[in-house]
Amino acid sequence: MPKVPFGPTYDEMLHPSTIDPQIREKALHAKENELDPINLFNITWKNERNEVNKIVLPKALTGVDANIVVMLGKYFPSGSHKVGPAYSTLIEGCVDREIVPEKHTILGPSTGNFGIGVSYICNLMKYDAIVIMPDNMSKERYDRIQRYGAKLDLTPGTESDVILTLERTFELKKNPNYRSLAQFELLPNYRFHRHVTGNSAIEAVKDIGNGRIACFASAPGSAGTLAAGDQIKTVFPEAKVVALEPYECSTLMNGGRGQHRIEGIGDKMCTLIHNVLTTDFIALIKDEESVRGLKIIHDAPHILVENGVDPKVAEQMRDLFGVSTICNIIGAIKMAKYLKLGVGDNIVTVATDGFDRYNSVIDDLERRELETADFVLRRWFKDIFQKTNTDDIDDMRTLEKKERLFKQKESDWLKFDYSIDYLNQMRDMKFWNHEYEKVFHYDEKIKKMRGKEL
Repeated sequence: MPKVPFGPTYDEMLHPSTIDPQIREKALHAKENELDPINLFNITWKNERNEVNKIVLPKALTGVDANIVVMLGKYFPSGSHKVGPAYSTLIEGCVDREIVPEKHTILGPSTGNFGIGVSYICNLMKYDAIVIMPDNMSKERYDRIQRYGAKLDLTPGTESDVILTLERTFELKKNPNYRSLAQFELLPNYRFHRHVTGNSAIEAVKDIGNGRIACFASAPGSAGTLAAGDQIKTVFPEAKVVALEPYECSTLMNGGRGQHRIEGIGDKMCTLIHNVLTTDFIALIKDEESVRGLKIIHDAPHILVENGVDPKVAEQMRDLFGVSTICNIIGAIKMAKYLKLGVGDNIVTVATDGFDRYNSVIDDLERRELETADFVLRRWFKDIFQKTNTDDIDDMRTLEKKERLFKQKESDWLKFDYSIDYLNQMRDMKFWNHEYEKVFHYDEKIKKMRGKEL
């Protein structure tokens, strides 16, 4: 008989100190053997000291008085925090007896990191997996997915053509042997980020500045990470939640649907799990600035040092970020200026992954640019980080703006068999709070059923 995989609860992912000490010790020792299933218990923002993995960006880089705190996703198993929503969606399906080991094949629609997470989790939890993603993403993403054992099903296009992956998934899951970990529409993604990421963000600022969060900024792909803002607002009601979009694909701000180079975000839709009620602002970030910014931080730490960054910190940052993180950092700087935040104020954002999956992106930048000598990188550093402006920010707190996002959601999701009644429920915060409360229901089911026969 198949068994429910042995993995953590939501609360154990938030507080790994509550894991059975023997299991916790085994998991920490297994980090160097990433395909050991005990690594499921390393799905957490915390390190072995039960502290949030984070960096407070040097003000010599950001040019603002506010503290910009970046939570680091590269320390999750598989190298990205996206493994958390992948696991949460799969384990909920298991304990609900809707996804059965040895019977069902898992579908993972993605533009990269979630697909890597699905591939990795399915390897550990003994499921076959198919990752559906655009055919023009970075080579490192495809290689890693296949290394973990999943098959690829590629759809035409790039980052902003993810709707085609959803349409392909919609067709594939008509096969009764397939089950989809649909990150753009299933609420375990919301639950993971509201409970685990949101509460971890609250912990992350306890000893920084005034100990409060003034702003949480993140670029939505699935918009799961933005759910952290819902939890942050329960503790710091004054906190502003900001969705960052590519300037070239400004769907949420004005319906724009162009191509862009920031992998993992800006997918030409308002995702089903995006709680637009709590999104206060939308800000646009240019894709080329995000790629150039990554080039500077990874390849030219000496330029950061010239501008006052501690050499050890400059060297440390080289491998901590990917392209979407630079987008998040630029967005955090932009919002610090826009909100007029000062000394003691904290902005939190996330680094979804690290540099390890972006060598080909930097190679492409080198091919496109006429020159990337130091004198060019020095100019880029000033323009991208020091001279960030407050252009292209939209206040989304009016009923009119919210209504536009609700209509966008209807346009995107009614065609996938969601009813207007269901979408209308999302207009009330009670819906989101009710979905969040299921964390505690699932924690009890997981504790009761993990490792047991179905």
